[in-house]
Amino acid sequence: MTQHAEPEVHYRTCNLCEAMCGIAITHRDGQIESIRGDEQDPFSRGHICPKAVALKDLHEDPDRLRQPLLRTEDGWREIGWPEALDRAADGLRAVQQAHGRDAVATYLGNPNAHSLGNMLFGRTLHQALRSRQRFSATSVDQLPHHIVAHHLFGHQLRLPVPDINRTDFMLMLGANPVASNGSLMTVANVKQKLKDILARGGEVVVIDPRRTETAEIASAHHFIRPGTDALLMLAMLHEVFATGRVKQDSRALPLCDGLDEIAAAVADWPPERVAAHTGISAGVIRDLVARFCAAPRAVCYGRMGVSVQEFGLLTQHLVTLFNIVTGRLDEEGGVMFTRPAADILSYTGPGRLGKHHTRVRGLPDFGSEFPVSSMAEEMLTPGEGQIRALVTVAGNPVLSTPNGEQLDRALTQLDFMVSIDFYLNETTRHADLILPPVGPLERSHYDLVFHLLAVHNTAKYSPPLVAPPEGAMQDWQIFMGLAERLQPPRSLRDKLTRAFLRRGGPDTLLAMMLRYGPYGRGFKPGGLTLKKLRRAPHGIDLGPMTPSLHHRKRRIPLRPDFYLPDIERLHAHFFSGPAPDADTALLIGRRHVRSNNSWLHNSHRLVKGKSRCTLMLHPQHAQQLGIRDGDPVQVRSRVGQVTLVAEVTDTIMPGVVSIPHGWGHQRDGVRQRIAQANAGVSVNDLTDDQRIDVLSGNAALNGVPVTLARAV
Repeated sequence: MTQHAEPEVHYRTCNLCEAMCGIAITHRDGQIESIRGDEQDPFSRGHICPKAVALKDLHEDPDRLRQPLLRTEDGWREIGWPEALDRAADGLRAVQQAHGRDAVATYLGNPNAHSLGNMLFGRTLHQALRSRQRFSATSVDQLPHHIVAHHLFGHQLRLPVPDINRTDFMLMLGANPVASNGSLMTVANVKQKLKDILARGGEVVVIDPRRTETAEIASAHHFIRPGTDALLMLAMLHEVFATGRVKQDSRALPLCDGLDEIAAAVADWPPERVAAHTGISAGVIRDLVARFCAAPRAVCYGRMGVSVQEFGLLTQHLVTLFNIVTGRLDEEGGVMFTRPAADILSYTGPGRLGKHHTRVRGLPDFGSEFPVSSMAEEMLTPGEGQIRALVTVAGNPVLSTPNGEQLDRALTQLDFMVSIDFYLNETTRHADLILPPVGPLERSHYDLVFHLLAVHNTAKYSPPLVAPPEGAMQDWQIFMGLAERLQPPRSLRDKLTRAFLRRGGPDTLLAMMLRYGPYGRGFKPGGLTLKKLRRAPHGIDLGPMTPSLHHRKRRIPLRPDFYLPDIERLHAHFFSGPAPDADTALLIGRRHVRSNNSWLHNSHRLVKGKSRCTLMLHPQHAQQLGIRDGDPVQVRSRVGQVTLVAEVTDTIMPGVVSIPHGWGHQRDGVRQRIAQANAGVSVNDLTDDQRIDVLSGNAALNGVPVTLARAV
């Protein structure tokens, strides 16, 4: 009779989104039996979302790559790691020798932020390539937040976080945390936390072109025309100054430089001026400001829908100003700064805007990364500096960046491409080599980024659930292997440093960061160490956020010289430009709690059921076009067209339509069978690479003009 081992329970943090939920994985003989919430986790306290169970699907997925793949004339062929790394380095080196260092580009996808090894060792690959052509998912998401943080608080990662646990009034613009589990606001069980605000007599107000899952539980929701959030924030700031509600005795306001210029600029923007454009009446705007300012503790939070529009950076700056002048920055219940145990700020650069510009359109870089909207044109436009090779790391830009069809074509023209990814997806299918790292349960985990954004300070380390297969490589080991081949060590110091990194890996660097972080004491006894975290599998509670801008010499430059000229562009766009075409709708994206960009669609338990890839449109709009619920609809933009099923609903603003992000798995050559069976369409086959926020270079994915017609 076969003897089976007793089941074991492994505690770790789910790394599939930003929420940092603690999970308990019951496993036996290397097989996962169940995944549930860890009730002893001090951050999530037992809560998990539906995505957590997909860790089992991801771990066991037969479509997940385990060995390097080489493209041949006869198709893909598995090869060994030494040969794969040699071929990858040789191909990249050949392109750089023929066309210069900047002929090779890199693209980092969203999952990089969820990997300790990627966060600590990614620079190894960049330093070896020495190319300026760097891109990432940042510029289709949160880039405006980083630029505002850099300008006002001195570092791109010095991001103020809503104190959702103690606020009495939460105003959200373009944010749907019930679906996204929070975003640049790491919070577990956000739905309950929003309900808690209401239960203690507070308010939750959502401003969004769609009555989202978050709006459904809010105390109030107001439709807003996509792309007009900057107008709304100007009017709200006007009202604060005009009614004498500026909180002069707040902690942050006395530290600000440039407030007089801000006050003068918003004086010309009363609520009546913006009401028709935003779709929100002057009375509602005034009442909203009055209630916000009257609340003992309040916070304004602008997120994805605000960032990815043509005035995203200006809007995020105005959101921050609104929190400052109403006395909500660095105050309990407002926006505050975390105190993470591992200080990633000292490990990364503060950021710099416009040090270099793209070759074709002259778009600015930030933090040494160019806007990804320019990546395809830099591949397709001949001349000195043309991108001829690409390295992608945990990304699928064909589905996640604007004008995906154009990028799809551009990738076919590259001389060489390497993808560090464990799926053969819509992007990696163009690679010459695919180098698959181990799965998330086969490596240790610590959330360097999301502890920085958490609404409560904790620390938690997770060892691997299972040892990786013999010969498999982690992401950081792939980076090191490529770097050693591309740029051999030049000195004894280089050799010793690389030997130390190879032997210690991410855990050794993390241990040093903890020892010299705010809770560590170096090598003196009593401080927080990795050893202590290993002995605390559920994590350690480090307390709530506390005020941290009390140093009297620290100043906050509001940078009116940079931001206020963009108000002139805003004015010209809405008041001097051509009137909107009556036949044009404005396209926005949307998220779902059972999805995470494009890379979890190969989990049956997450995609099963009725298709979520539908075109939402208002009944009035549908009637005008002769479209009924369930009809196929052709949607056209300047760059492309898609056909999908109509979902007629009054949860969307008239004249606005919505298609979810991350779908579009119908392309040939993909090896994800469940995703292909639930293909949907890619909203980024409609978004326009030429529509950007000029001030930042961030992609303008929301408010894209489209036309609709019932498909024959």
